[in-house]
Amino acid sequence: MPRFVVLLRGVNVGKGKRVPMADLRDLLAGLGFSAVRTVLNSGNAVVDAAGGRADDHADAIAAALLERLGVATPVVVKTAAEWTRIVRGNPMVPPEAEHGRFLVAFGRTPEDVRSLTPLETLARGRDRLAISDEAAYLHGPGGIAASELTAAVLGKAGRRVTTRNWATVRKLDGLVREGEPAEGEAGETSDTC
Repeated sequence: MPRFVVLLRGVNVGKGKRVPMADLRDLLAGLGFSAVRTVLNSGNAVVDAAGGRADDHADAIAAALLERLGVATPVVVKTAAEWTRIVRGNPMVPPEAEHGRFLVAFGRTPEDVRSLTPLETLARGRDRLAISDEAAYLHGPGGIAASELTAAVLGKAGRRVTTRNWATVRKLDGLVREGEPAEGEAGETSDTC
């Protein structure tokens, strides 16, 4: 059954846009998703679906959030294959101690991600920004709050994307891969002879 990652933008930050994860799980199950699992309290879920397109799922989830919970927020949905490409395509995997200072920005479209291109000029000092068609990768080793680049992505300039730190991305990736054969198990193929 196809698996998807659901990311809500800007929920449960401060007093606005409150979405309890139990309510999100119920909402997603009510929309026909199965094996609904949430991660943390920041609008992250991994779900299975009988089919459908990621964009259609995002639209349905956003509409249900507004109708049922009164919360208007952008929703990004990635297929398991898209998610895997984004995680494996990370050009600058941080050391474990830096996972909280490393963000991945997700958009619904390549244009949403490329909207961050003007911020490349803010990648000064030790801050780094790499942009692909599917995601942008930001490293602010001095701390997220101390980074002009990260502040811009989290602010108005990044309104077309939603971000997750690398620790959260890895937790979601574990759920995406749940049930797959581990390396070396039957069903795995190798590129080597």
